[in-house]
Amino acid sequence: PSANAGLEVERGSSTNVAIQWNETTDKWEATNDGSTYGNLVTTADSLTVSAAMIADVVTNAQTASYTLVLGDKNKIVEMNVASGNNLTVPPNSSVAYPVGSQINILQVGAGQTTVVQGAGVTVNAAPGLKLRTQWSYATLIKRAENTWVLVGDISA
Repeated sequence: PSANAGLEVERGSSTNVAIQWNETTDKWEATNDGSTYGNLVTTADSLTVSAAMIADVVTNAQTASYTLVLGDKNKIVEMNVASGNNLTVPPNSSVAYPVGSQINILQVGAGQTTVVQGAGVTVNAAPGLKLRTQWSYATLIKRAENTWVLVGDISA
């Protein structure tokens, strides 16, 4: 074989993306800009990932109680509050996150962050819905229309 082959996603006016088998290097590779390809990690590789293939983590810093918005999906919401504060998960009727969405929470300030369930929302967690202490980190994962799970460094 001499020609690379793979899958390309046509994205209209946006740059196409692709995953392909490179016949020269005998490796899977991907592009997010249509021209620069990076190797996909396999068990045969040293598990080194190119920085160009990883998206930077974006944070949304908050200094008071806060209700999540759609733009928080796949971000870290930093709660930098000196006293107890709430992070509210809104109902699907207000903010329609796709099932599978994740929102990361980092309690930067000394004030304990409590995850609050908006109207009709269920957030399942064990042992509770509070981040344990300053620098605790947790992740909200949407499982159904108004059902989430909270996992991480949490307490009752």
